[in-house]
Amino acid sequence: MNFNTIRLVLLSCIALVSATAFAQQDFQGKAYYHSKTAVDMSNFGRPDMPEEAKHRMQARMKSMFEKTYVLTFNKTESIYKEEEKLAAPNQGGGGRFSGMMSSFTAGPQYKNVKEELLLQDQEFFGKQFLIKDPLKKFDWVMSGETKQIGKYMCFKATAKKTVTDFDVSSFGRPPGRDPEDAKKEEEKKDEEPKEVVVEAWYTMQIPVNQGPAEYWGLPGLILELSSDKTTILCSKIVLNPTEKDHIKRPSKGKEVTKEAYNKIVKKKTAEMRENFRSRGGRPGGGRGR
Repeated sequence: MNFNTIRLVLLSCIALVSATAFAQQDFQGKAYYHSKTAVDMSNFGRPDMPEEAKHRMQARMKSMFEKTYVLTFNKTESIYKEEEKLAAPNQGGGGRFSGMMSSFTAGPQYKNVKEELLLQDQEFFGKQFLIKDPLKKFDWVMSGETKQIGKYMCFKATAKKTVTDFDVSSFGRPPGRDPEDAKKEEEKKDEEPKEVVVEAWYTMQIPVNQGPAEYWGLPGLILELSSDKTTILCSKIVLNPTEKDHIKRPSKGKEVTKEAYNKIVKKKTAEMRENFRSRGGRPGGGRGR
């Protein structure tokens, strides 16, 4: 028996002991994740925009796509939401564009792995929606690779996922070709689904099949995940906190499926692109004084 086999056997024993311990108590845990999404800003802004202004806008955009989330979970349920924090002084200058981008931020997301149910509270341009869908099942492939994340031994798993990409940088593409050609290219990009590889690292020392965002279905909590342009990394775990939170199902808003909600977003996105072009590529301007 080689070293890797012995290690897997030992880890399996640890996971079995952990599973027994977790099953014997009504436990709850909290996992804190840092999420980062890469956005191509090379074509963003007007061609004549000063470099200083472009750098300020890029810094604001970067902060919009770097967030901290908290996953509160028990054996069957979880709620995943952005960590509340106070805005830093003098950093509210995103104008209408910042308000527009905040409409694309996902609200609290509830998963019930026993019922295979996903609910998401979502506000979009002043309208409240409740997205309701069956939990997406991932066809996870175990690789046998391991690595240490903090004090937890983690295993690697991969799966394929079909996504339709929303590229915020398309709002700011400078005019360099026929507007109608640019419009068709952007619409085609948004409509064409693409297949990406999801890479997850999970630990059987916390034997719940939960994870950040919509990800789940592994024999342990997912601590690290990468999918397309997004990476999510767990930075802190608290098991059985003294004060437990109530994991509440979202219930407010117009109930829609994810597919129906995406159609609403695409329609609004097309309207914003047209308004953006008619204003000469200015995110918040265009109205006369």
